Amino acid sequence: MLTRSRSLVVAAWTSLVTQIVIVGTGGAVRLTGSGLGCSQWPNCTPESFTPVAEQGIHGIIEFANRVWGGVVVLVAIVLLVMAIRQRAGRTIVALAALVLGLTIAQALIGAVVVWMELRPDTVGVHFFLSVILVGISAALTWRVAVGPSGPRSAPRWQSALVHLMTLALAAVIVVGVLTTGSGPHAGDGGAARNGLDPAVMQHVHAVPGYVLLGLVLAVVAAAAARGPRAHLGWALALLGLILVQILVGIVQSNTGLPTLLVGIHMVLSVVSTAVGVAVVLSLRAADRERASTPVGRVLAGSGA
Repeated sequence: MLTRSRSLVVAAWTSLVTQIVIVGTGGAVRLTGSGLGCSQWPNCTPESFTPVAEQGIHGIIEFANRVWGGVVVLVAIVLLVMAIRQRAGRTIVALAALVLGLTIAQALIGAVVVWMELRPDTVGVHFFLSVILVGISAALTWRVAVGPSGPRSAPRWQSALVHLMTLALAAVIVVGVLTTGSGPHAGDGGAARNGLDPAVMQHVHAVPGYVLLGLVLAVVAAAAARGPRAHLGWALALLGLILVQILVGIVQSNTGLPTLLVGIHMVLSVVSTAVGVAVVLSLRAADRERASTPVGRVLAGSGA
């Protein structure tokens, strides 16, 4: 018999939140120039696991990110064990195992990033995997809190529109990573850049961003016309995030890319990914009434 206890819902939400937070801590490492604050991995220095006084604040920031990475792995382990012990079902167990496996892989890629002295391609892969992990964690949280997808109720054109929006969101993130890899925030003053013109890439990045905005507006209009309610709620939440992202992007590009705004932009990109997953899944929600509000109904269903 499949079970979905409140404790499992809390564990799933905790895993999702930790995956989002580590994007913020990783961004702090990069934006403060602390990418090589710890010159080795897993040790911080050849002689010490923890940072030493000579490394200053950069060593502390980089080591703190590593510690949080350990927390993310621990949460993923707990979630997988709980899913197995509570017989949560093969899909949930498989997703939890995938989250754990990719989280461990992410730690190893982090080591490669340090060993390769913050090459922009390795840093880009590191961020892409975080996006994937947030997306999978969001799907896992939905499955635990709301349940499996119900039968198809939306017409094929509406489903196609939602998936086209998802592709546009992925394109925005890919171009955003290339744009960041061309800019000044390398994580260390001596780190290489990808060779692209940052001024040009800012304009290139804007193109799929505006395409995404148009598609999200279309998804909202379709959901408003025919539902389901959950789908409309999540689509509106995504629309709000995209509008904020565009605003942040415009301001940061016109103010010299201040670190705080760049960090916010990074975190909002993975939050948008999580909400985008909810937009897709809410199109075929198992219990539309329980999932009808982006946060409250999901949490309310945690006792099911």
